[in-house]
Amino acid sequence: MNVRYGILGRFGAFVLGAIFAFTALPAFADGGTLVWGTTQNPRHLNPAVQSGIATMMPGTQIFASPLQFDDKWNPKPYLAESWSLQDDGKSLLLRLVPNAKFQDGVPITSADVAFSIMTIKAHHPFKSMFEAVERVDTPDARTAIIRMSKPNPAILLAMSPPLCPIIPEHIYGKVPDITNTPLNSTGVVGSGAYKLVEFKSGDHITLERNPDFFIKGMPKFDRIVIRIFKDPNALAIAVENGEVNYVPFWSELAVLQRMQKNPRLAITDKGGEAIGPLNWLAFNTAKKPLDDMRVRQAISYAIDRDFIIKKLHYGFSKVSTGPITLGSPFYTADVEHYMLNLAKANQLLDAAGRKKGANGMRFSLTIDFIPGTREMQQTIAEYVKAQLRKVGIDVEVRAAPDFPTWAKRVAGHDFDLTMDSVFNWGDPVIGVARTYLTSNIRKGVIWSNTQSYSNPKVDQLLEQAAVETNVEKRKAEYKEFQKIVVNEAPIAFINVIPYYQVYDKDLHNLPTTIWGAAGPVYEMYRK
Repeated sequence: MNVRYGILGRFGAFVLGAIFAFTALPAFADGGTLVWGTTQNPRHLNPAVQSGIATMMPGTQIFASPLQFDDKWNPKPYLAESWSLQDDGKSLLLRLVPNAKFQDGVPITSADVAFSIMTIKAHHPFKSMFEAVERVDTPDARTAIIRMSKPNPAILLAMSPPLCPIIPEHIYGKVPDITNTPLNSTGVVGSGAYKLVEFKSGDHITLERNPDFFIKGMPKFDRIVIRIFKDPNALAIAVENGEVNYVPFWSELAVLQRMQKNPRLAITDKGGEAIGPLNWLAFNTAKKPLDDMRVRQAISYAIDRDFIIKKLHYGFSKVSTGPITLGSPFYTADVEHYMLNLAKANQLLDAAGRKKGANGMRFSLTIDFIPGTREMQQTIAEYVKAQLRKVGIDVEVRAAPDFPTWAKRVAGHDFDLTMDSVFNWGDPVIGVARTYLTSNIRKGVIWSNTQSYSNPKVDQLLEQAAVETNVEKRKAEYKEFQKIVVNEAPIAFINVIPYYQVYDKDLHNLPTTIWGAAGPVYEMYRK
């Protein structure tokens, strides 16, 4: 019997992944090279100690994880052939596939799983993911039992490829600083479908087929070459000239219009729902007049999101309505949608005591934006400036010369308004709560609660949902959380960042799971 519960299944129930039989694909031409294009240059290739799509894309080809997830948020076997939640959700038992080896021929054992999880707990930026993990027991070479101090409803999702790579203890256990070791970039020994040949920062990553990969007949390509482009226009030209076959996470929207007309190419927005990339306008609620909820609401009512989607984004993006993205099982649309209403914005500003002066202005603000992503950031910041002038708010758009400058300002709470892009990362425990918990107001840390937003009820809801084993109760808690946050408006939610896969039409089995190309692509082939 094959019984598996996905993210919507009952957390406290017995969860079993039966031994997985990989079905045969239709006829195709094995081998060949996939040329993959990106503008993201990873710091290194080890997702155990580094977050972000730049590292996840190559890292999930090099390293395998205990579980995978399909496009319906259901867990699937990978290095673990079966799994079960025990001890009222406080233990997760993993049973490893037999005969899996690292790329240097050393067997993958439960000790490597334990080492990997405790390394991730100690060094990964997503601290909440394994916060409850106390230890990993290894009663035999193929059994790992993750012991937690409290139930963690995100634990299955945390076994995903981009979040839980299994790394070799016999190599990384010997390095003095795993976050900075050269072994994260050179001579990497992985557990996945492809082996690293060469990583030349800013230029390319070359991977070749792992002949000893534990899934028979995989991967399909002999080689993957990930070409790194500094200029998205240069990448677009390479795609149109046939020099690049595949580009995931494409968000250059004006270029997408052109790609749609190319008879050799296809595009899709399927896959990657777990990443949950949200684009928003954040308020520094510790500063006047933004400490007044009515002022924040007024600003949100002054923004025409339909105009942004249809005109500025050419119809490629979608409106974001709250802190949890549309593709999540915990999303609710039952919140205030802040449709354009300049009259209401003016009324709220008047009620807040912010009357217009002789020059028609009420007060002045600055707005920052992340440099280098014009359509998602600078263009919207300039649009917001024009819109807020209509309700008597004078806005200065403040450019940063580079990302570190912007990040230092925002992390240091040295801003009024800022455009920002923040990801859900699958479960609200992992990527959502960090933005709203009072305990996460930390100066100097980007993508923490840089808005200085604090509401004890929100804290309570997030803390309850983080350990709730009944999925329906958990959904209700997150629904109430979303309604409160959207109403109090520490953030004006704008749009879901559109990520498209652009590819040659003869490519098949693209990664359309909830992780998209942030997960393994070993089933891709050219027909």
